Order: sequence, then C-alpha cells, then structure tokens
Amino acid sequence: MPGENLTRTEAAERASIVSVESYDINIDLTTGDEVFRTVSTVTFTATPGSSTFIDAVTRTVHSVTLNGTALDVAAINDDSRIALSGLAEHNVLVVDADHAYTNTGQGLHRFVDPADNEVYLYSQFEVPDSRQVYAVFEQPDLKAAFTFTVTAPLAWQVISNSPTPEPVDNGNGSGTWSFEPTPRISSYITALVAGPYQVWRSELTSSDGRVIPLGVFARASMAEYMDADYIFDKTREGFTFFEDKFDVPYPFAKYDQMFVPEYNMGAMENAGAVTFTETYVFRSKVTDAIKERRVVTVLHELAHMWFGDLVTMRWWNDLWLNESFAEWASTIATAEATEWTEAWTTFAAMEKAWAYRQDQLPSTHPIVAEINDLNDVLVNFDGITYAKGGSVLKQLAAWVGIDAFYAGVSAYFKKHAFGNTVLADLLVELEKASGRDLSEWSTLWLETAGVNTLRPEIEVDEAGVITSFAILQSAAADYPTIRPHRLAIGFYNLVDGKLIRENRLELDVDGERTEVAELIGRTRPDLVLLNDDDLAYAKIRLDAASLEVATQHLADISDPLARALVWSSAWDATRDAETPARDYVDLVLNHIATETESTTLRTTLNQLLLAAEAYVAEDIREETLAKVGDGLLALARGAEAGSDAQFQFVKFFAAISNTDAHLDVVAALLDGSETLAELTVDTDLRWELLSALATGGRVGDAEIDAALAADNTAGGAKAAAQARAALPGVAAKQRAWDSVVVDDSAANAIVSATTLGFQRLHDAADQEPFRTLYFDVIADLWEKRAYHVAEPLISGLYPSSLIDTDLRDAAHTWLAENAERPAALRRIVLEAVAGTERALAARERDAQR
Repeated sequence: MPGENLTRTEAAERASIVSVESYDINIDLTTGDEVFRTVSTVTFTATPGSSTFIDAVTRTVHSVTLNGTALDVAAINDDSRIALSGLAEHNVLVVDADHAYTNTGQGLHRFVDPADNEVYLYSQFEVPDSRQVYAVFEQPDLKAAFTFTVTAPLAWQVISNSPTPEPVDNGNGSGTWSFEPTPRISSYITALVAGPYQVWRSELTSSDGRVIPLGVFARASMAEYMDADYIFDKTREGFTFFEDKFDVPYPFAKYDQMFVPEYNMGAMENAGAVTFTETYVFRSKVTDAIKERRVVTVLHELAHMWFGDLVTMRWWNDLWLNESFAEWASTIATAEATEWTEAWTTFAAMEKAWAYRQDQLPSTHPIVAEINDLNDVLVNFDGITYAKGGSVLKQLAAWVGIDAFYAGVSAYFKKHAFGNTVLADLLVELEKASGRDLSEWSTLWLETAGVNTLRPEIEVDEAGVITSFAILQSAAADYPTIRPHRLAIGFYNLVDGKLIRENRLELDVDGERTEVAELIGRTRPDLVLLNDDDLAYAKIRLDAASLEVATQHLADISDPLARALVWSSAWDATRDAETPARDYVDLVLNHIATETESTTLRTTLNQLLLAAEAYVAEDIREETLAKVGDGLLALARGAEAGSDAQFQFVKFFAAISNTDAHLDVVAALLDGSETLAELTVDTDLRWELLSALATGGRVGDAEIDAALAADNTAGGAKAAAQARAALPGVAAKQRAWDSVVVDDSAANAIVSATTLGFQRLHDAADQEPFRTLYFDVIADLWEKRAYHVAEPLISGLYPSSLIDTDLRDAAHTWLAENAERPAALRRIVLEAVAGTERALAARERDAQR
C-alpha cells in the first residue's frame, strides 16, 4: 500500500504542537473526469518555531502559502504530506492542489451510471481519506470548524455537513454552493456528495424545539425503488428514542441520508450527512432479514451523531467505543421503538455469531485494541470492534442497570460535547451513575481477548429434583481469562407440544465454578438454558439431557430468542469439532421449516451450507450436498406461498445446487416451466438462479451477456461479473483471476463481485493452479492497491476450497517467510488459514461419528 501511514506517536506529537481553528475548503468539481481542484485554507495555532506536517494526498500541488509566504512545493511535498516549519503562534496555510477521483470507495469516489451515463460523486473519509480531498491534519483529536464552498454543475444536488444553500449561478452551466461552517468536528466525518441525485424532503421537531430538515437521496435510475417515507418514519422513531434516552438534543442542523453506488460498507456516520450502501434501495424482493438490517443500520448511524460525532475518540484504539455503542444503541432502539421487536434475537443470531467467530481467530484482540498506526485501524473494523463490543455493552448495561447506564451516557455527552475522549471518561460517568466500580470489569472485558464457554453441571435425585446446580466456566488456553458474567438461567418444559419457559433466575457468575444454590430443590425441567435472554457474551453448552430434548424439539421452543441461542450452541459445538457436522445438517433440515425469525433463518442456512461444503467428512461430502439440496428444495416447495421462508429456501437451494436434478429445477425456475405459488423470479433472483447455472456449467458467456443487456445497470454489472467468475474450469477461473489481479482498473464493486464468483465451484480442482500463485502475488497486491481493493482481493482469492494440509502448510510457510510484512496483510492470511484448519478439524471429527 502507499506510504501514507500515520503512527499514533506522530499524531500525539502533532496534537501537542497544533490546535486547529478552522478549514475553509473550496472545491471545484468542473475540472474534468480524473481530477478536481481544491484550495484548502487552514487556520491554526502552533508552538512558535515548531515544525510539523499536514496531510494531503494529491495529484499535483500548485502552490503552498504559509502566513503569506510562498513555499517551495518540490522541497516540502511528497504527495501525501506537506512539511511545515518555522510555525508562528497563529498561522494561515493555503494549499492549492489537484486531487484524483477514485473508483475504490475511498476519498471522493466517482461513478458513471451505466443506465443513463450520469456522474455521481460521494466522499468516504474514515479512516484517513479526507486528505484525498483537501489538506488536513488527519487525526480525530484535531477537531475544527469546516466551511465548504463547492463549484459543480448547476443541475446537481450538492450535500455536505451543513444545510445546503441555494447555489450562485456562474453563467456557464455551473453553480457555486457556499455552506455555513460546521460545529467543531473531526475531519473523517466531513462529507461531500454531488450529482443529479433525486431528493425527498421532510422534517421533524427536535426535543429542544428546533425544526430539523430531513433529506433522502438516491440515483435517478434507482429513484422508483426508493421508499423514502419509510426511511423518514424510522428516522423519526430513532430521533425520539435517542433524544429521550440520552437527554441530549440532536447536535447538528439537519439530517440527510444518501444511498450511493459501489459503497464498501453498510454506511458512514458523516455528521448530518450519512451515506449508505445502495443495496438498501430494494429494486427486487429481499428477505425480512435484510429489511430489518436496513432499519438497524439507519439507527446505528443516527446513534453515531451522539457517540462518535458529538463526542469522538481521541485516537483509534477507542474506535470500539464508537462502533460498539452504535451497535448496542441501534439494536435496543430497533427493539423498543420500531416494529422489529425481535431485534435482540437478530443480534444473537448474527452479530454475536460474528463476534464468536472473530474472537476465536488467531487475529483476535482485546476490544480496546492496540492501534499503533493507520494500517492497524483499517483491519479493526471487525467482529470484535462491532459485535463483541456491542455484546459487552449489553452485558455492561445489565451489570450496572439500564437506567444507570443511560444516565452515565447522558452525563458523558453533556460533559464532552464536541470534544475528544478516552475510555476512562465514559467509565467514570457510568461509575457515578451506578455506584459500581468498573475498573476490574474493564480490565477483564475490554483489555483481554477470547471468549469463555459456560456449561451447566446438574445433579438430580431419583424423583428428578435438583440436588446440585453449578455453572462451569472455561477459557481457551491461549486466552485464559475467566470473567464475571451477568446472565439468566431459563427452565423450559414441554407443554402441549411447545417448550415454554416456566422459571427464570438472573444472577452474577464468576470464577471457574459458580454454585447456584437457589435452584436446589426444584424439579429439573425438560431443557435448561444458560444465558437465557442473551445477556452475557459467552459460548453456551447444553447438558446431555437438555441437548437430547433440543435435538428433538428445537422447533417447538416458543421464544425466538431462546431458539436462536440453541441454534447458536449447536453451531458452536460443530465449529469447535465437538460434535459431527452431519449432526448439525440433520438438526437444521429437521427443524428449520418453522423458524419464524428471518435473520435466524438466514444465518442458520449459511451455516448449513458451510457445514455441508467444508465440515462433513470428505467421503460423504457429495452425498451430503445432494441431501441438503434435496432438503432445501422440499422446504421451498412446502413453504407458505410468498413467505420469507419460501424465498430464502429457494435462494439457498440455488446456491448449493450441485446435481443434474438440482440444476434442472434451477433452470425450470428461471425459464418459468416450474413455478412456486406467489414466488416472483424478479431481477435479482434471476441473477442468482443464473449464477447457479453458471457454477454448474449449464450456461456460458452468451447467456450472461444477454442477461446483462437486459439489466444494463450497476447491479447488473456486479451480478454479471460474479456469474462469469463462477463458470467452471481452470480457464474460467484464470480469466476471473486475471480480470482483477492482472488488470488493476476494475472498480471496488466489480472486484468484490468477481471474488465471490471465484469461490463458487463444484470441483475444488478448479482452484488447484492458484494454490501457489496466490502466495506469489498477495504482497504485490497489498503494496500497489488501495486498501478497499487489496483486502477483498487477498481474502476473496484465497483458494479456500482446497481443504488439505498442503494449503495449510503453504500458508504457514508464507507467514514464516514474510514476518516483516504489514500486520494487516499477515492478518488476512492468518484468518484464511484458520478457516482451513477449522475445516480440517471438523472433517476429522465428522469422520469419527
């Protein structure tokens, strides 16, 4: 990657020298298709006589003026930093430079819509990419007021952090928008979005009486699919909830939400100007899981307006505070303020599954991560920072009490508004509000890595009365911390064919063994569920008797959250090679038909496919894949007409279809010779079916070309790239490889789609030539490509279908021989080979069944 890193030491040194007052940023977007011109005027104070640098990733620097004196550009500029020396107490710096548009989703991304050839721009600055648009002291603790002046085509919409003013007509087809200054914010949450976006307007009244203008934006070719009224409704519900619970009014002047193309992530919390992935504009039917995920994402970004934007971490080691808080806050708001009342079930099924998976990788790290430089933080947007952190905050809220938690958070916002903080600043307010000492809690939960496992140990007499009940806690050998947990124990009994919770006990658990005297003398129920209501962050195991009941009656558990916890426990045991993968396959096929929660269904079916493809013993893999395909097809045909379950069963059947009979059905669904009641094969489902046929060799380039001609859109281009990469045979895989590895011009979205297709195959031998080639090219890819292209390339092209010791050994050889490579690159390889090792262990266990 480019030599544009910033270390924590450098940032601290610069913050000790510089305090920024304001930025006046003049951006001209009418200078061509490759570059735009920015004049950055930075007003700041400094230690007199000191030297430092300002960040600016540029194509050309035309001039640099410091306190009225022109500086020698060649002597001070290295294309990413501009050296500043002999600073005065009060300074004005002016940098006039050309900056390049990108197609990587970083800096100022430029997209040409294939549907109408219109140009759309949007910024993405987290972590270090505002410097790709203007000269800036690029670190979160050097906050300032930002004033943007933008020249662009007069017909465009131009959006930034402040309310959009009326443009001045320049008389040549362009206009100039002069925005009011922002409050003091960090550079990474500034924003610029521009283009012929369609816009929908609304407003709400804040708790302090201000009228807050609302906007929703989408590309013109996507406008017919934009359900703006629903987005406004969820936004209003979130505003009411957060302003009430935080007791702090919304801190900015307006709230715009832009849905933009080729986005690298779900969304970004730019102050008052949030950008979202365009996949949240539903041009085809989507699962209820995706609909709910969109609501959670909308509220996640809204929560950031307080936690992250109003109050910001001093340095990126506290990134988790931003993201974990937004995860927790958006989930509780979704559950309590919207129609998606089972949001905590979704959290258990998806976020916590992500957290447990991430926390068992060799790359796991404490929630408060050691972030030495920008390269470190780039790879820490992970399951620890988001999902584990959010889980631990849920645990903390249970530990101190929800009212005390909200009171502490409110005091934190009021005390540090528009400032920067460290973890201790939050903990001190929570301690004041709750009266609990959190020092040990913080050490054990935030400063150590790894996940604990909790198991019940139950003894009963001949009458089935409990004589002893204990909770056993263990930890992985590499991460041996034993932690305190606040959790509940649920007692479930079969009543009229349903497993119903009849008793619940909430308690603190600590140490390797916790005796639960309160349960002695009670009749042992049919199923004992530790961590009922999912308060704690820990892997849960069922005792033998409860496991037997769950295996027979999982679908009969009436509470969706309890079902999700049992599904999770069964999957954890499979991943840990404690139980055979084929048992998990049977469990899913026997009980998934009646699952009511869309995200639980989606997560479980993804795990089913992984178990069948990678975890069952090699000698029964083909048989198992056929069995799963048959089972999913039967479930689809038997599901309620038009239901979310029917839709998901069809999608997952297509994804795993690998026999001639399966592919015949996929082809029939695609051409309409077989139909399912109330199932519409719309644009996106058509692409999924076509990709399944491509993977099976039933279609080729001609059919993919025809489909793309019928769907000449950005979505169609991504789907076509994935389908081409899915075609079978070494030659097809080599073509896909070359299109993103040899050719470096593909946009980030096409790169990601191609890697997804590369991993789709029926014969692992198709990846055999890439076993060596992969390790030959990854260092070069890392050095030469932008992070958001390099990361999906290196993770997505790992030949994961080759589940053998040779691939494992090759990866470890590369790691041993490349010890000096960037930690972020090594982490990708470490995580990839960990997947191979887990699959090998699971297959060995399954073979012993």
